[in-house]
Amino acid sequence: MSHEPEHHPLNFPFTTRKWLSAAILMIAGALQTLTLSPFYLWWLGPLSVFMILLITVNQAPEKLFRSGWLVGLGLFASGASWIYVSISEHGNTSIPLAIALMVVFIAGLALFHGLAFWFWGKLTKSSAPRRLLLFPAIWILSDWLRGWLLTGFPWLYLGTAHTDGPLGGLAPITGVHGITFWITTTAVAIYGAWWLTQSGRKVSASAVTVAALLPWFIAPALKATDWTELGKEPLSFAAMQGNIPQQIKWDPDFLRDQIVTYLGMTEPYWETDLILWPETAIPIPQDQAGPVIEHIREKLGENSTLITGIPWYGYSSQTEDYTFHNSIMAIGKGEGMYHKQKLVPFGEYVPLEGLLRGLIGFFDLPMSSFSPGPKDQSPLASSGMNITPYVCYEVAYPDFAAINARNTELLLTISNDGWFGDSIGPLQHLQIARMRALETGRYMLRGTNNGVTAIIDHKGQITERIPQFQRAVLTGEFYTATGNTPYMQTGSWPVLTLALILIVFVRERVIPAN
Repeated sequence: MSHEPEHHPLNFPFTTRKWLSAAILMIAGALQTLTLSPFYLWWLGPLSVFMILLITVNQAPEKLFRSGWLVGLGLFASGASWIYVSISEHGNTSIPLAIALMVVFIAGLALFHGLAFWFWGKLTKSSAPRRLLLFPAIWILSDWLRGWLLTGFPWLYLGTAHTDGPLGGLAPITGVHGITFWITTTAVAIYGAWWLTQSGRKVSASAVTVAALLPWFIAPALKATDWTELGKEPLSFAAMQGNIPQQIKWDPDFLRDQIVTYLGMTEPYWETDLILWPETAIPIPQDQAGPVIEHIREKLGENSTLITGIPWYGYSSQTEDYTFHNSIMAIGKGEGMYHKQKLVPFGEYVPLEGLLRGLIGFFDLPMSSFSPGPKDQSPLASSGMNITPYVCYEVAYPDFAAINARNTELLLTISNDGWFGDSIGPLQHLQIARMRALETGRYMLRGTNNGVTAIIDHKGQITERIPQFQRAVLTGEFYTATGNTPYMQTGSWPVLTLALILIVFVRERVIPAN
């Protein structure tokens, strides 16, 4: 049988011009970055996907890998090029080499889109209607795969834009992947309705349009629904943003000064219910920080807890050796130590360490020899409440965050986004934390070295924040929460299962010739 895509009324001349179609695909990818912080143009999401469909729905299967890769290139070049700051400014790498490494990083991430579109073409070689039906499923599975393969890069998901968009009400039910699924479904429905209209089937086109737009009107009402129950009394909170320059963060000559800085900033707040210092605010391992920890215990009020980032060094039963962890600990009225599980490649560990160490400065960053913490760690505790901690990058993993948040009353994340300077990376990171609060119906307390330090409520809205790149203290109140949202109960599995069902039943079945 023929494998040429069938003709339909939505063929456009520009789809046959390689340079123009390539430009449109890259622009479509870049528009997705504009849906996210700090731009918040969430309505560009369906438009971006619609532009992609204009080029790809009728494209020959062998061309779809290139098309998908170009979409990914536009997305990651616009949305993740902040990696250059950490490579160049903090990795002691020359500008040409830093640019080359950034390009490799972006081009490599774009392969996820390329492979997804290639798979899409393999499943539907000749049927445009089938391609339309399968597109949301392929997109979601690609996002999910990118979120865990090779430690994962769960960043720049379309659904994250709806912390401030109308589909945000779906977050406690379906999670971020469910929102992304409906964004792509909306674009498919608009394309399909246009096609049906051109074919004279206006009634069918109207029905498809109504079905696609319905969740956009229902979801805002769902956002007002309380899936969890907040505590009746607020608790006081103070977070210290030290704004320690990254260049001196691990310099032995400045370690004592950093600790003194945080102690001085905390002096008026020792009686606060919960005090938060950022990632590795105590820049020496816990086995050497005994006097500092004891001093904090002595200063804290009777009902106060201080939670801080601190490296941990000791014997690990997991590795059966002495190892470093990037950790967070509770002191005072609280207790517990949590070791970060999701490590950042090259920043916290070096893949293929034996081959790469020593080649360039970027492969020898300070504290890039951490080991991942064990699974199923206990939450931190403070004055009878259980707290789910996330260290930096961990908050970007939606299912990981939701599962760990079960049966705890508060979310807390610490970070040091100084690696990314004055780029959009830290602002994207903040929005991701907001989505986790919205998905779980819990307050998220966020402490960072140089911003953005914030209190995020159970609806994903920021109630208090302090500016970036300032040494300042954030104060405010938060509430605990009980109960689990539907998304916390199921994770992304309902959406992923739906995607797999679509693939199984909609894919094109090629009948072999006799």
